[in-house]
Order: sequence, then structure tokens, then C-alpha cells
Amino acid sequence: MGSDRSLADTSVTVVGGGFGGLSAACYLADAGADVTLLEKNEGMGGRASTLEADGFRFDMGPSWYLMPDVFERFFGHFDREPSDYYELEHLDPHYKVFFKDGDTVELPKEVGEAADLFDEYEDGGGEKLRDYLDESERNYEIAVDNFIYKDRSRLRNWLDTSVMRAAPIGLSMLGTMENHVHDRFENDKLRQILQYTLVFLGGSPKNTPALYSLMSHVDFNLGVYYPDGGMTGVADSVAEMARELGVETRTDEEVRRVRDGGRVVETTNGEYRADATVCDADYAHFEQEVLEDHQRAYDESYWESRTYAPSAFLVYWGVEGDVEPLEHHTLVLPTDWDEHFAKIFDDPGWPMDPAYYLCVPSKTDDGVAPDGHSNLFVLVPVASGLEDNPKIRERYKNKIVDDIAENTGVDIRDRVVYEKTFSVDDFAERYNSYEGTALGLAHTLRQTAFLRPSYKSSKLERLFYTGSYTNPGIGVPMCLVSGEHTANIVKDELG
Repeated sequence: MGSDRSLADTSVTVVGGGFGGLSAACYLADAGADVTLLEKNEGMGGRASTLEADGFRFDMGPSWYLMPDVFERFFGHFDREPSDYYELEHLDPHYKVFFKDGDTVELPKEVGEAADLFDEYEDGGGEKLRDYLDESERNYEIAVDNFIYKDRSRLRNWLDTSVMRAAPIGLSMLGTMENHVHDRFENDKLRQILQYTLVFLGGSPKNTPALYSLMSHVDFNLGVYYPDGGMTGVADSVAEMARELGVETRTDEEVRRVRDGGRVVETTNGEYRADATVCDADYAHFEQEVLEDHQRAYDESYWESRTYAPSAFLVYWGVEGDVEPLEHHTLVLPTDWDEHFAKIFDDPGWPMDPAYYLCVPSKTDDGVAPDGHSNLFVLVPVASGLEDNPKIRERYKNKIVDDIAENTGVDIRDRVVYEKTFSVDDFAERYNSYEGTALGLAHTLRQTAFLRPSYKSSKLERLFYTGSYTNPGIGVPMCLVSGEHTANIVKDELG
């Protein structure tokens, strides 16, 4: 596609090397800007960072490669393809589910086989699934064409004919996911399978709009993949492309202050002056801890009143031997998960009958664990802002280990050769995330589209934002798109 060079002789400092910051840096450099990207931690990728120890390599953050079409479009803008940097393996099954009543389900990559599976649980379940996925695909195409790839971050962006044509469908999807799915399926397990992806959006079935049923198209139709090197490998690839485009990347540089309308940032190592600053750091933290009172577009009460995506309790384990019958992606779900979601959004606390995710990348990638060992980590969604200390972690870790053994048959208690926990306080410390949220703002109806924080500061003329707090929202693919939108706004302002 090539560059329009509209930002030639323009300089931009990007703060934060997550996918949003990397994406914005690529688009800005491609437009001719002189871009310097500053990252607080030791490597690029933001939450998509790596833990390496004792021959094990763990993806510390995102581990599902979804929406391959978004990645293809992103690399394609720069006349490249994902395969120029990494290969993908289509997982089969996509994932496995252990229900805590003893039932086990594998979700195959072929939709026809998934329909057969749904028939086993509900009369006409297969046909209902096909109808549901047809609707999901239509919603996905409408969303992508009208609300994701087109910047709808301001109210005036919604006042055009394409939005009006999509409005009847959009308005019909403003109920909750819970009601939407319950109206179409009777079996509770099938309902859970169709709603689990809401965790990726930081929400629950009760507070996420039904329009996000489009995630089932992402799950069943577009597929679940594993990129060689994991999601950190994808981040490294985007960083490599950014450098090829001329971006200068600097790590271990934490921004302490912004001045001169957003033209100057002061870091732990020095000072950077540019024509503009793009912030991919945690939006809430940046406003409250980096900016001064008169520089803030949102006050403290605004951030306190938001609904945040969960934090997470993570344990990274190096395990001697295999962990059969776990798959690369495995979910362990109570037959009634309402209590767990209540402990995240209604009455915050450590869930006593948790729903959780297990990842075994060593099932697919020999390079992430030594011979004869398995790479295993568990992620339990928990409320942001929970009390978090070593005693609580040890007690909860032991509970999860027991739960895994009871519900999957995998007992690792005498086989762990490496272990590290990561939870609420770590998210806050390592990523400066508000209240230790793992993702940012949840996708509730009141925090969707133009109701998310703005790409452009209303107080500092040369300060812009990108990443998961902005539109279109949470998730690696959405952050890549966010970077594009932010770069376009910068071009409009400075080009």
C-alpha cells in the first residue's frame, strides 16, 4: 500500500511498547514521521511479555491468536505478510473444556464437527449453532466495516449513512449477551461455550452487549491459531517491522512528566522533545500519576466510576513429565459460573469455585520447555483491586492445584520444577495498570465506541492516546487497529 509521507519533517514520541504503541509507531513512521518509542520495561510488547527461566519460556500475557484477518490487514498495509515474520498452526481442537460435573468437551476446528457436538447436547443444537454463527458472521462484518476499521471514537462519527444502515441491527444487539444466548440455546453448557470469549473482552454475560456475539464467528469460523514463538513472538515481529520502518525503540525508559502541551516527555533517563506524543501507557495511570492536575482530561471520579476488566491470578509452572489429557488451550468451568462473575463485578473477592484457563504451549511448541517437561500456566480471572500478598497467593495456588487435580485428573503436586505467581499487584507494578486490571476498561454498553476515553487529549494540544482503553477496545487485534486510528488523527492534526 505504501506511505503517503504526510508527516515528513514531523517527530513523534510514542510512550509504551504494547501492541497499540507499536502499531501507532509503524503507521506514523510509514507516513514519514521521525518516531521514537519509549518502553518502561525491558522489552517490547507490553503485557505480551516473556518469562524465561530454567529452560522454560512462558507468554506472560495474551496467549490466544484470534482474528487472523486483522493481523493480515495490519502487515498488508506495509506490503508485508505475517508469514514474513512467523508461521501459524491452526489448533485442533481449538480448545478443551472440563466441566466440574465430570463432563468433557473438545471444540474441533471444523464447524461441521462442532455442529455435531452441539446436537449431542440439545435437540437441533447443530442447526441452532449454524444459525447463530451466520448471525455472528453478519454482525462481525458489519462491526469490522463500520465500527472497527472506521474511527467511531467521536459522537459525530456516528452520524453518517453507513451507520444509519447498520443501526437497526446494532440496536437489536444492545441487550446482554446472557439474554441473547439464553434465547437461542437451552443447554447451559452450550451457553457457556458461546459466552466464554467474553473473558477476553473483560466482561461477563450480564454486562456485555449482545453485539459481542460476533466473537463466536471469531472463535468458530476464523479459528484459533498458535504463532511460533507465542504471542511474544508476534510482538517481537511487530517491533522488528517498526525498526525496519525507521522507528527507534528504547527500553527501560519510564516517563515521569509531560510538558509543553505534550511536546516534551521526561523519563527516568532523560528528556525527549518532539512535535507530538502518543501514549500507549495505561490511560488511567498516565492521567493521574504522570500528568499534573491542569493537564488531565478526566478527573479522579471519572476513573473511579468506570467498570474495569478483571485482573488475573496466574501461575507459571515448569512440570516434569506430560500433563495429559490437557490440550494447548483448556477451560475448567463450574456448571454455574454466576458466583465467579459476581466475585469479579458485584462483590469483589477471591472466587471459591473458580472458572479458569489452562495453557500448555509445549503441546504445540517444543521450544518452550526442556525435553521431558511440560510448560503449563493457569489464569483465573479475579477482580481488579483485590488484596494481594504472598500468603493469599500461596493459599489460592494450592486451592487451584487441588481443583485441577480433581477436575482434570492432572496432579502436578510432586512434579513442579519451576513456579512463579503473578497477580493483581504485579499488573499494577509491571504495567502501571489501574487497580491491577489485566486488560483495561471492560466492554460494557456504557464503555463502548465513542463512550471510551478519547484518542486526543482535550487539555494538551499535542498529546494523543492509543491502546486498549480507547476505541475499538480490548485485545491484541483491537489495539493494532487503535494504533492506526491514532496515527490517522495525528496526521490530520499535524500533516
